[in-house]
Amino acid sequence: MSNTINLWVNTHISSLMTYFNDQNTIFRYPLSNFTFSTKEAQPEEDPSVSARLQRLQNNYEDFGMRRTVEGILVVHDHGHPHILMLQIANAFFKLPGDYLKPGEDDVDGLKARLDERLAPLPGSAQHLGQDGDWEIGDCLAQWWRPNFETFMYPFVPAHVTKPKECKKLYLVQMPERKVLAVPKNMKLLAIPLFELYDNAAR
Repeated sequence: MSNTINLWVNTHISSLMTYFNDQNTIFRYPLSNFTFSTKEAQPEEDPSVSARLQRLQNNYEDFGMRRTVEGILVVHDHGHPHILMLQIANAFFKLPGDYLKPGEDDVDGLKARLDERLAPLPGSAQHLGQDGDWEIGDCLAQWWRPNFETFMYPFVPAHVTKPKECKKLYLVQMPERKVLAVPKNMKLLAIPLFELYDNAAR
């Protein structure tokens, strides 16, 4: 487990805990309030990390720095705040979200990516009134990828003038009740905050 990965995970959690401790208001509803269903699988675009980085490089040459947005969805279970995270192929965890199109607004783009990942399919009974009804809150963290490598940092290193990716994490205020449709090749798990901190294996 690398120190960089530990820094990445711990800074995310520290940002969220600081947000709670600064007396910001966030409503955390019980996990049991939410209904979970499934929808068609959404295969990953890249078969490997090296392929993902190569695609990042190709896109950078065409469009410039990639902008990525992810949502921190907080619920309440067993007396503790939990974060909803996607587990992909039983291998790794990620927050729901994805990269933006050139010129796309952060908030509108995140709402669209959350719909793509977690909204019920159009035409289904569960879908009615669900399009884009995500309440996007504050940006809690911002990460930079200096090069076409896996490492990301919470700052732009002084020697880097053209970072390759900027990733922003936004708090998403969950409604009291909501239907979440999870792609069949993924799992949506509620991970306690205390399990995430200093646990990059998650």
